[in-house]
Amino acid sequence: MSKVLLIIGLVWPEPKSSAAGTRMLQLIDLFKKQDFDVVFASAAQESDFSFDLKSIGVATQKIKLNSSSFDEFITELKPEIVLFDRYIIEEQFGWRVHENCPNAIRILDTEDLHCLRLGRQNAAKKNMPFEISDLLNSDIAKREIASIYRCDLTLMVSEFEMEVLNSIFKIDKSLLHYLPIFYANINAEELPSFQERKDFVFIGNFLHEPNFDAVKQLKEKIWVKISKQLPGAKMYIYGAYPSQKVLQLHNENDKFYVHGRAENADIVIKNAKVLLAPLRFGAGLKGKLLEAMIVGTPTITTNIGCEGISNNDYWNGFITDDFDDFIVKSIELYNNENLWINLQKNGFEIINNKFKMEFFEQLFSEKLNKILSNIDTHRSQNFFGNLLIYHSNLSTKYMSKWIEEKNK
Repeated sequence: MSKVLLIIGLVWPEPKSSAAGTRMLQLIDLFKKQDFDVVFASAAQESDFSFDLKSIGVATQKIKLNSSSFDEFITELKPEIVLFDRYIIEEQFGWRVHENCPNAIRILDTEDLHCLRLGRQNAAKKNMPFEISDLLNSDIAKREIASIYRCDLTLMVSEFEMEVLNSIFKIDKSLLHYLPIFYANINAEELPSFQERKDFVFIGNFLHEPNFDAVKQLKEKIWVKISKQLPGAKMYIYGAYPSQKVLQLHNENDKFYVHGRAENADIVIKNAKVLLAPLRFGAGLKGKLLEAMIVGTPTITTNIGCEGISNNDYWNGFITDDFDDFIVKSIELYNNENLWINLQKNGFEIINNKFKMEFFEQLFSEKLNKILSNIDTHRSQNFFGNLLIYHSNLSTKYMSKWIEEKNK
């Protein structure tokens, strides 16, 4: 008899728009390999760029927020596992899952640690320093950590964030599982050479604030100085959902081209000589940097950009938080073929050593089976989770019921 996985999505997956969409399809594939029938439900509106989940055998269901219709849906479905796509979804639907399917395993996929990203974002905009310990005073952190405790397992894409949860918030490692974005084998022989490539590129979904900020830094502080030293080079900006404030940065006289959504991100990145990503804040894994490694495009980024992937001693380009140094390194990497080739190899090795699917598939299967076969023991050891379910579910539940009645 097949098992059922219900995924409750914040949005419908768009793998051509963001790394989050790619991540979701990878999770679906992992569960399907373990003989789960997968149902994807979301209260969000589908877009023209939403992936056709039915084409890979995934059933879909539109659901409503603050509606008892979800209770009827999940009671009839009877899933063995429910996966919440980010903590906001667990807040909305977690109590309903617990009430109607108490035996279902509850898994949270964080995508990135939201409290970390938003904490850094607020500090950057105020030109203030940020310390990891600042998270202890964050209201978002309180919500996100509570959500992690209420779930049986939380999937993390970044080892750095695993350490933050363990050391700062004292979350037991049994409640966490490292499962990053992963990739297939690289065929370096099919990639364009140094001589066949030209120009610089940046790519990123503009619904994600760190990407707009990075493009703004490129436009205002970095590209003007690079362009003076490399007058023949161009800077290409790609990203889904560009707002007017993004599009107005386009300036052909400055050779700064804002194109919006890329039809094929791999082609755009692999035809460029260097990818620039001056990220001042963010969290999780930066898909653009991993994708650049896959297609052999060296990158220059910040310590925020490389977090969870590698470090300053081993990168497929350069890592620096100083924009003057960023400019110098960009020009050097663009001009020096031997340096470019050597650093490109670093990217291949990082992917091959850390982000291959076979490193994670079996461990994830073993973790799931262990929890499925010992759920009562697993939950009894998570007292704080049980406490939060008791108190948080009561408050969230009656707020939701009040909203439902009000909407009537």
